Amino acid sequence: MSFTSLVARRFFRSRQDDRFVSLISLISILGIMLGTTALIITLSVLGGFEREITGKVIGFTSHIQIQGFQNLPLEDPERSLRILQEQIPEIVAVAPSVSREGIIRSKEGVDGILLKGIPPEGKIQKTRRYLVEGTHRLDREPDETPRLMIGKKLARRLALAIGDKAALFILASPDGSWQPMVKQFRVTGIYESGMSEYDDVMAFTALEDAQEFLRLGNTVTGYDVMIRDLDSAAVVAGKIEEELGYPHYARTVFESYRNYFSWIKLQTELDPVIVGLIIPVAAVNIIGTLLMMVLGKTREVGVLLALGSSRGAIARIFLRQGLLIAFLGTLLGNFLAFFLLFVQKEFSILSLPSDVYFMSSVPVLFRWEYFVIVSGLSILLSLICSVLPARLAARIEPVNAIRFS
Repeated sequence: MSFTSLVARRFFRSRQDDRFVSLISLISILGIMLGTTALIITLSVLGGFEREITGKVIGFTSHIQIQGFQNLPLEDPERSLRILQEQIPEIVAVAPSVSREGIIRSKEGVDGILLKGIPPEGKIQKTRRYLVEGTHRLDREPDETPRLMIGKKLARRLALAIGDKAALFILASPDGSWQPMVKQFRVTGIYESGMSEYDDVMAFTALEDAQEFLRLGNTVTGYDVMIRDLDSAAVVAGKIEEELGYPHYARTVFESYRNYFSWIKLQTELDPVIVGLIIPVAAVNIIGTLLMMVLGKTREVGVLLALGSSRGAIARIFLRQGLLIAFLGTLLGNFLAFFLLFVQKEFSILSLPSDVYFMSSVPVLFRWEYFVIVSGLSILLSLICSVLPARLAARIEPVNAIRFS
């Protein structure tokens, strides 16, 4: 151990006559610990919100949705699929879909519904991740009743369980382009995503059954597209419109759910800045702590200088003390943040209303970058704040310090 490290540790330890300085040091350590903990937890929670909302939105829709202008049906889906797969290499998967608003009726009640027909294999919609009852398979035998997958909230309101049958109604369009339709479906799956926008109204059936029910023949109402890089969604959407032409209209997930992603962006940019002010405030406390130490150790500093210690060594002693306070506070903050995040992740202590936040509990995202960045920031700010007291300690005149202490 070096001379400056040894002296810094001796200065840091409490004695009977400088317990006030030790109390101030403890408060500084706690301040840095709480600031580090708050910032790590904030970043982890915001990361969890972004991951959950993005995952759930994309899990039920896609990176890009292709629809027809004014909900016009899209003809010749085989040709469109071939163009998308051959002409746009950024696309990794594409699937046709049929969707239309309607009414669902059970023995217990009536409610609105958005019926969406998807390919039975479900390569785009990953609804199986949120399945809580039944099966996610939508294909059926020719003589079997069409299958239906609905949200848990909708099933609870209509008192529907696996195996129950419900009637779906499609009302006539105002322009007369389609007539009223009704068909019976059998509930074979119940999902729960935690997002009320889906769980309350979205229902899935096989693409062929939806086309038959809506009398669309071989036409579809849209396509769900997955791409390699989500950041290039806007560029790929432009290419899709150029290749397919009218009446195809492409919208990215960021455009379809602009409010969600704007909220995430706002929280991600502002909250860490606001909460992160705790660390600078705690680091500035180190200035007062070290100044108190300098005043309390004036005689010892004078003796060290008289015995031949350099002023640079004196400055390094107090810099090491500031660094020691920062290190202890940051280390304790990391442990506390990890413990609280682990408890929330495993036991979901903090719950949320799913109709407001689209999830039932506060999500957390463990990333080592959060711990490293926050810890580095905390130690760096604390070290900067230690420079002024260290320089003042180095300027002490040994004769005056010994004479007047």
